[in-house]
Amino acid sequence: MSAVDVLILGASGYGGGELLRWLSNHPAVTSIRGTARSHAGKPFHAQHPNLRGLVEGTFEATPDWEALARSESPVLFAALPHGEFAKLLPGFQPEWDRLGLTDRLTVIDLSNDFRLDPAWVYGLVDWQPERMKGAKRIANPGCFATALQLALLPLAEWQPAFVAVTAATGSSGSGAAASDTTHHPTRANDFRAYKVLGHQHEAEVLRTLASTGWETPLSFVPQSAPLVRGIFATAQFPVPAGVDTAALKAHVEAFYEGRFFVRVVDGTPRVAATTGSAFADLAVAAKGSHGVVMVALDNLGKGMAAQAVQNMNLTLGLPEWTGLKAASTFPG
Repeated sequence: MSAVDVLILGASGYGGGELLRWLSNHPAVTSIRGTARSHAGKPFHAQHPNLRGLVEGTFEATPDWEALARSESPVLFAALPHGEFAKLLPGFQPEWDRLGLTDRLTVIDLSNDFRLDPAWVYGLVDWQPERMKGAKRIANPGCFATALQLALLPLAEWQPAFVAVTAATGSSGSGAAASDTTHHPTRANDFRAYKVLGHQHEAEVLRTLASTGWETPLSFVPQSAPLVRGIFATAQFPVPAGVDTAALKAHVEAFYEGRFFVRVVDGTPRVAATTGSAFADLAVAAKGSHGVVMVALDNLGKGMAAQAVQNMNLTLGLPEWTGLKAASTFPG
């Protein structure tokens, strides 16, 4: 196992904190650096108190590319707000070229900057995972997009004529900066829909489904739940004649056979059973001509940082569960 050295851009946010947490226990990772201009010089635990005494290091103002260039396996995670990494990347390129990093550096972007860019590998890791082997530029999926695609991809063989999805998410999906919609007093005892039929993650979902030959009409209603972490998505669709709950479950189980971090459960998935983990839990139901697939996952885990680490493992030729075998913090 070659030594992996990691640099995290935007390490002070929720995604950056999750990356620090997962990577600090990764057996192949020998060093972790993180940038955050507004927190430069402060220890990681100043922003991520859960890491105190466990993850040493301080936020740096700018990336140390020379240190990363000395690594056997250099990896860059970009955990910046949407749009920032795309602006910075052209300025990084000359330094990467000078140091011989361009072709050696594995870059995994957690934002939406490159998810629709055909030059980047789309990092939905449980769909055709062989795509990740040796990939150097990986666009990590969105959290809603991960949940929706895990629910819908097993249906591509049947190509239902219509799919309706409702999905509730926790406030951490909006990032560390408080807003009217994420501020605790305005969210804790409320439940609402937002970006109805117009969420930005729809585009990546529709592109993936179209690549399977399924051009589906998708009705997606995202919802804001009084949670910090977690997504619960419910997809409803017509099923072929004769498909009952047992047959639908067998179909989904067969589709995800061998995918360690996708668990098909009875009854209903539970957000608390996935919180703080790299797992996504699925459950199904069917009655008459109606079918349902439900998905629960941690938006900061399987929907973000844990999936990014899973992608890193696969592209570096490591077992995909390396550093990620951890249970949720159930019951909360």
